Amino acid sequence: MLFETEGRWTDGGLTTHEAARQDERNSRTSWRILVVDGDPDVHTATLSALEGQTLFGRPLAFTHAFSDDEARLLLLRAHDLAMVILDVGAEQASSELDLVDFIRHSAGLRNTRIVLRTSQPGQVPDLETLLRYDINDYRTKAELTRDRLLAMVVTAIRSYKQLCAVDASRSSLELIVRSSASLLETKGDCEFASAVLTQISALLKVEREGMVCAQRGESQRDYYVMAASGKFSEFVDLPLDLVTPGPELDLLLKSAESKSNIYGKDGGLALHIGHKDEQDLVVFIHVPRDHHGLDRQVLDVLRANFGTLLHNRGLLSRLHESAYHDPLVNLPNRAHFVHEVNECARHGTNGHILALVDIDDFSATNDVMGHRFGDRLLEKVARCLEASLPPSVLLARLGADTFGVLGSVRHVQPRQLLECIRHPLNIDGVPHKVSLTCGYVLLPEEPRAGADLVKDATIALKRAKRDYRGQELQYADLMGTEARARALLRSELREAIENKQLFLVYQPQLNLCSHTLVGLEALLRWRKGDGSFVPPDQFIPVAEHSGLIVGLGEWVLNTACATMRELLNAGTAPQRMAVNVSTVQLQDSGFFDLVCAALATNGLQGLHLELEITESVAALPTQFLEQTLSALRAQGISIAIDDFGTGYSSLSYLERLPLDRIKIDRSFVRQLSEPRSARIAEMVAQLGRKLGLSVLAEGIEDATVWNALVGMDCQEGQGYHIAMPMEAHALVAWVQRHMERRALVPKSC
Repeated sequence: MLFETEGRWTDGGLTTHEAARQDERNSRTSWRILVVDGDPDVHTATLSALEGQTLFGRPLAFTHAFSDDEARLLLLRAHDLAMVILDVGAEQASSELDLVDFIRHSAGLRNTRIVLRTSQPGQVPDLETLLRYDINDYRTKAELTRDRLLAMVVTAIRSYKQLCAVDASRSSLELIVRSSASLLETKGDCEFASAVLTQISALLKVEREGMVCAQRGESQRDYYVMAASGKFSEFVDLPLDLVTPGPELDLLLKSAESKSNIYGKDGGLALHIGHKDEQDLVVFIHVPRDHHGLDRQVLDVLRANFGTLLHNRGLLSRLHESAYHDPLVNLPNRAHFVHEVNECARHGTNGHILALVDIDDFSATNDVMGHRFGDRLLEKVARCLEASLPPSVLLARLGADTFGVLGSVRHVQPRQLLECIRHPLNIDGVPHKVSLTCGYVLLPEEPRAGADLVKDATIALKRAKRDYRGQELQYADLMGTEARARALLRSELREAIENKQLFLVYQPQLNLCSHTLVGLEALLRWRKGDGSFVPPDQFIPVAEHSGLIVGLGEWVLNTACATMRELLNAGTAPQRMAVNVSTVQLQDSGFFDLVCAALATNGLQGLHLELEITESVAALPTQFLEQTLSALRAQGISIAIDDFGTGYSSLSYLERLPLDRIKIDRSFVRQLSEPRSARIAEMVAQLGRKLGLSVLAEGIEDATVWNALVGMDCQEGQGYHIAMPMEAHALVAWVQRHMERRALVPKSC
């Protein structure tokens, strides 16, 4: 078998795969012609006559077959074959017609032009056969001089080119019709804009990467991004003048100004959709520079069709309305608010304030009372805020339960915003007490981007929700610095987990009277690559807020249980291994099964494990928390309340929850070395005894504190005076030394 590409012979040693790849490359740049003839001289003569010819801007590329079987193999993988020159001999006319049938039906090449080359005129099929198989031409070999052969090829390729163009146009028009039908079914305006982007991408056969921008005012340059995808997704809802400058933005602005389609010299396409003197859409779609699918007439049809659809439905007015309006609470939405803040701030405005007001515990209310109740609550809060503000102040709904306020400091006072709801709201006959939290920022005199100011107010709101719930908090630059630091720490923590820079240390817990080792507390540590340590009170909250704590907590639990198994095997294990658990872990539906699996994997019983929880669990749903802790205790696992007295002030959960131990926080224990500073530690110890709970003190750093705790009947303790937290390999040696020392020390109480 011999193949030939663009007028040059190649050896038949090409594999089928290599030939297929070569054919695919050629099909994009050449007119492919298959020559089927058993006579090598015919192939040579064909090349001699046509070599180096270029038709309609593309060269000719030849593929050669010397038998019907070879031709069939080539035809099955030839999707862009422009022409077949087929020899028809007197003795094999029937066989060659079978090959013609194969071209049309088996290979499915409807547009490929077929030319028959015969030895004698009488070998040509009858007219019915020529019509049935759409045979383009037939010539005797004697007729095919160089000029006539070239004329025949020109005619065939022109016909093939036209047929392909008709097919492409038909497919494109069918797609446009289907697009119109689907757009008529879109319910929301943003859904419509997104569908426009999808349909244009499908028509051009390119990735769905671009932007749809809607006009928002009178100016021809006044647009915002309604829908976007790919690398442009971050610009959704932003004014067009906040989009990162670049060729895409230039094309969009030119299209908006000229109300026409603009084709980028280096790729990219901007389409204008709409009619003159009306609000409209401009669309940018990413297309490569050498893209061959840009049929400008078809795009004009698409543009006109979409424009008519917008006009007939009166959609543009609704696009503008919905783009800036929240129908649930009948207020402007986030897009409108950011735009107004941007307009106010980019000129530099003195004496204005941007405040964000959030409904406390709204998510829990939604879960307990249902979404209909939550929607009615949002409406009521919106009306209360609206009634407390003069008409000159902008009030908008920015998120699920967050409202934005923009106005002069004379008209907007954060404390009054929080006090606008003084009495429980009546929601469908149910009185509901509402608490609000506010974060705000004063607009600077120098120009700033509105989105940045909203971000600053959001940082203040999040800090207020965390530390000053029910109060107002002004943004300070330090908050932004800390927020960026937390984001960096979160990124570094992910990397540290992947690189196994986190490890466990263990701090012994003793019976203060007998000096018996009763437990170990597993503590998480992070040693960075340079040897420095990141304090747990810095990275643990980041892990909790980012969701990393669930996977990290599972690793801590399994590692601590494995260490307990090693101590049991060595005969040096205490009664229990204590592991800290966050509220995020407790809320995970698979937490109970995870704990049971860790015990089973390491061959431990429930009595070998103690879970330490903090007072923040009081914020969790009571029934859920009681069920989870009761199920754990049913497995023999003990539950300790850690850092008692430093969190929630309510004590009712101590009686309500199934607990075994209460821990006196180190901050109260350290006060024992100061005169008349033992009252809180004594109170916690007495409270524990009255509730039937064991009491353990943290932070014992000297013998004076130890003795004071024994005097107030605190049974157990841990701290640097007893032992520093240590890694597992050092722990075994410490336990052995402690057992030897304990044998020499008499019981002290």
